[in-house]
Amino acid sequence: MTDHTMMQRALARAATARTVASPNPWVGCVIVTTDGRVFDGATEEPGGRHAERVALDAARAAGADVRGSTVYTTLEPCSHHGRTPPCTDALIEAGVTRVVSALEDPDTKVGGRGFAALRAAGIGVDVGCGADEANDQLLPYLHHRRTGRPFVILKLATTVDGRTAAADGTSQWITGDEARRAAHRLRAESDAILVGAGTVRTDDPSLTTRLVPGRSPRRVVLGAAPTNARVHPCLEWSGELEPLLDQLGSEGVVQLLVEGGATVAGEFDRRGLVNRYVVYLAPAFMGGNDGTPLFTGAGAPSISNLRRGRFVRVTPVGDDLEIVVDPSIVRSGHD
Repeated sequence: MTDHTMMQRALARAATARTVASPNPWVGCVIVTTDGRVFDGATEEPGGRHAERVALDAARAAGADVRGSTVYTTLEPCSHHGRTPPCTDALIEAGVTRVVSALEDPDTKVGGRGFAALRAAGIGVDVGCGADEANDQLLPYLHHRRTGRPFVILKLATTVDGRTAAADGTSQWITGDEARRAAHRLRAESDAILVGAGTVRTDDPSLTTRLVPGRSPRRVVLGAAPTNARVHPCLEWSGELEPLLDQLGSEGVVQLLVEGGATVAGEFDRRGLVNRYVVYLAPAFMGGNDGTPLFTGAGAPSISNLRRGRFVRVTPVGDDLEIVVDPSIVRSGHD
């Protein structure tokens, strides 16, 4: 059992906590005892056990001796009292001898203190195994802890010729069932979801996760929502976007999903507030220039002013494509 193999197992366990752990990090942990027994765990809902304690409890429930064990964790164990006691205390008390961790936690309450506490107790600490995978998995959390703002995902559904709605304003449904379920999984992974008041008036969306398991995100409307709209209860916001992101970040919103429409999408894009674009591309054509484009408002004045990015992945989703793009340069001024 190599370090890489055990870290991959820890990363797989962390993925199971993605929709339940936030605003805490979704962490996975694997414990390998001296006689080769393996136990794992993932972070529970806020107020519940962290991954390290889940794995330790699983080992003890099976009657395993955890003294001398090696522990694999996707993020630095915490060393402070929050809703739960420090994980470093639990590992030290358990008598483990080595901790392999993918990343240091940038949270100001941790920031290397967990590793220092373990080393001070005579436990060997190795950092960096699986770092790239863990960074990708925890990207929204890491961004939130480093900037104080949520990780902003702009989700768009479009035809091949770049239209998000027909001339009469209708947009349901451009993509197929599987793409819509994928979009609902994004909702389940997000702490809040944002649309404009125009979208609320036109579509009256509920913005829930009704197509997939997982909790529905907090709802935010730019402007005023009609009193009988299904989006209620929601936060209605009329000010600038940057203070909104600061407020949401301070309230524990780690990931914000922006679902548009085109005016809202264009505003987030032009202000450089998007950390990731997720585009669902349907094999369909609107066939004219009278439909709604991806963004409204002023675009790049010249080809040299294009806002470029990189393709993270392109995945078939039913008959559609899910295209994930990260901007090459973060333009928010906070990262």
